[in-house]
Amino acid sequence: MLFTEFVKLLPKIEKEKLLSRDAHIKMAPLERISYMDEENYLEKNPKKAAVLMLFYPKNEIVHLALIVRNSYPGVHSSQIGFPGGKVELTDANLAETALRETHEEVGVHPDKVKIIKTFSEIYIPPSNFLVAPFMGVAHEELQFIPNHNEVKKVLEIPVFDFLDDKSITKVTMSTSYATDIEVPAFLVDKYIVWGATAMMMSELKEVIKNVLD
Repeated sequence: MLFTEFVKLLPKIEKEKLLSRDAHIKMAPLERISYMDEENYLEKNPKKAAVLMLFYPKNEIVHLALIVRNSYPGVHSSQIGFPGGKVELTDANLAETALRETHEEVGVHPDKVKIIKTFSEIYIPPSNFLVAPFMGVAHEELQFIPNHNEVKKVLEIPVFDFLDDKSITKVTMSTSYATDIEVPAFLVDKYIVWGATAMMMSELKEVIKNVLD
């Protein structure tokens, strides 16, 4: 999809209804479904975090950015996700958290990004975070500068590849809460994207496809 065509869809995307649980459940591991209702996680007083689902032009084609995290001691080591992280006291709001963390992790300055829409929050049981995803758009080609203390690689995904149902698969893996379970996932640039990020991507995909219909 040409970036110029994508920009014309932004007003519709901004107004489009969020599908929340209906979209999340399509890519949720079975063990995660019980944590999708507020009454099952708010009592745990989860920490707040935010991520940026960043769209931008590359060779005139609209792309979506994901990151491959470095290996480190922690539940999200080496996983694929959106740039973002936990709230700091200096952040005015969650959108500012997403923009600040994106700047720190991949070098994209907040001034280059316009926030289009807030998507549905997702609770992450292993780390006890409640994550707010924000859709943002940069109107110029970006030069990513990964912070190699946190980010191994930036994945630049053409949007039509992301929207293609053929990108959805199932994989067997061991997680922090189960062993050898089958989970739904996106296959992105030969990388497996599952869990909370796949659930966010599912809602994002459904919203975009709805405005294309």
